[in-house]
Amino acid sequence: MRKAADILEGECRELGRLMTLEMGKPIGAAMAEAEKCATACRYYAENAEAFLADQPVKMEGGESWIAFQPIGVVLAIMPWNFPFWQVFRFAAPALMAGNVGILKHASNVPQCALAIEDVLRRAGFVDGAFQTLLISSEPVEGMIADSRIAAVTLTGSEGAGRSVASAAGKHLKKCVVELGGSDPFIVMPSADLEQAVSTAVTARMINNGQSCIAAKRFIVHERIYDSFLDKFVAAVAAVRVGDPMDEKTQLGPLATASIRDDLDKQVRESAAAGARVLTGGKKLDRKGFFYAPTVLADIPDDAPAADEELFGPVASVFRGKDLDDAIRIANGTTFGLGASAWTNDQSERNRFVRDIESGLLFINGMVASDPRLPFGGVKNSGFGRELGEFGIREFVNIKSVRVVEAKSEKRSATE
Repeated sequence: MRKAADILEGECRELGRLMTLEMGKPIGAAMAEAEKCATACRYYAENAEAFLADQPVKMEGGESWIAFQPIGVVLAIMPWNFPFWQVFRFAAPALMAGNVGILKHASNVPQCALAIEDVLRRAGFVDGAFQTLLISSEPVEGMIADSRIAAVTLTGSEGAGRSVASAAGKHLKKCVVELGGSDPFIVMPSADLEQAVSTAVTARMINNGQSCIAAKRFIVHERIYDSFLDKFVAAVAAVRVGDPMDEKTQLGPLATASIRDDLDKQVRESAAAGARVLTGGKKLDRKGFFYAPTVLADIPDDAPAADEELFGPVASVFRGKDLDDAIRIANGTTFGLGASAWTNDQSERNRFVRDIESGLLFINGMVASDPRLPFGGVKNSGFGRELGEFGIREFVNIKSVRVVEAKSEKRSATE
């Protein structure tokens, strides 16, 4: 696993160019993604033994402990938006736990899928420890039914999550599903406004806006709403759109024509419902699936931008009357993946921690995945956790072991 980290870092430019070529993310972000995968490899190389060590349990009349043992072959169904990171945040803990990984990657990133298998093979993993299958979605249900598959993990759409979870449940297979998000980004009067605006732009435009944990709904206290909106719109309009292979580019094309067209439809329907388009709101007339950096405001409750996931560079801004109203708006979605809240008021922080419905909450910071922190959501954002100590224990048999002292054992007649 440490050797895999070395390869990822040493070849980050080549691997980054592959990501950019296949799904369009800016080359700088792609290289950083390869390097981030290396951090996950090293994290589990250094910590897996401790995470999976036997845990003694104090009981009279013998010895008891909890053992963590591999369960076998884990099928991973992964998306295109972070074609390396999504895979390694599953593969690093699963392999270190002693499992075998089979990857069914998104069909538009086949070279990335093969490159990941190649990295792990060159790192020294035995043949078959990790395999990439270049297949469509049709065989997946049959694979889940196969007795050789012990568990399945998926990162993807809500529809895909329901389908995979249903198939796994039918065959009594363990599964983890990380689905979409409509993450709130709340800004209160006590926050550092300049920092909040700057981070808000990055949080929405990251990965060309195609991230489950990208901030999507910006909820701003009415006392600072106008000031925030003016600065935010100007900053979004200034985002540098261009060739993703150019390291100066901040926003590249969307991954496919259908993603761009679906996003455009959501924006147009939101505008028709009464939302104001303050900047952008259109496809860009240039080679590639580009969409203009966009800000929507005054969004009606029945508009797509109010509660659907907009998977692209479109920000939805809402006015919050007070703390309670901000929390109400934040929780007013079927999703519950990440959330960011900006405040320097301790009582407000406590309320956000207690009442925001999400799997991740960042105060005065942008939501991001980190090998040390469990990652996952609630509500329609899925269930189970990746990363951290909890992530490596998702795909192990948590076995309770009890060794009884023969002389002290008294069997119950009813047992």
